[in-house]
Amino acid sequence: MRKKSLIFATFILIIDQIVKITVDNIWRFSEIIPVIPNFFYFTKVYNDGAAWSMFDGSVIILIVIAILALIFLLNYQRNFQNKYRNIVAFGLVYGGLLGNLVDRIIYGYVIDYIKILIGNYNFPVFNIADMAIVGGFILLIYAVIKGEDKNEFSSKRRNKLSD
Repeated sequence: MRKKSLIFATFILIIDQIVKITVDNIWRFSEIIPVIPNFFYFTKVYNDGAAWSMFDGSVIILIVIAILALIFLLNYQRNFQNKYRNIVAFGLVYGGLLGNLVDRIIYGYVIDYIKILIGNYNFPVFNIADMAIVGGFILLIYAVIKGEDKNEFSSKRRNKLSD
């Protein structure tokens, strides 16, 4: 299962890097291109932190966190049933983590380019890697709720809930 997830992660990583390189070479910094006015825009931002300006300028800390998260998830994946959705979920998370990790190691920042506005709320600018991470974790949370993780704690918790 892990091998299949890593193959899928490689696909996500390649797509993410191709798009980031294209964005970096085509658009000017902070140029805003409306796709759907008052909702969806493309822009180019160099992000040396994480979402919502957390850990700004802490590239080394974010690199270490990403590496530790990858190690933890590679081990944690063994607890999950070998289902297509779980393979995709872990592949999305691995690919997203690796996409942003590559940026941080090579450039010292992440290239973000998707901007969403909903009403007066400005979401942080994000990229394909960020979407992959969020989508993958949503699928993993769903898998845990469905009981597709095989670890002992989850089994005991499910048995107590069904009593």
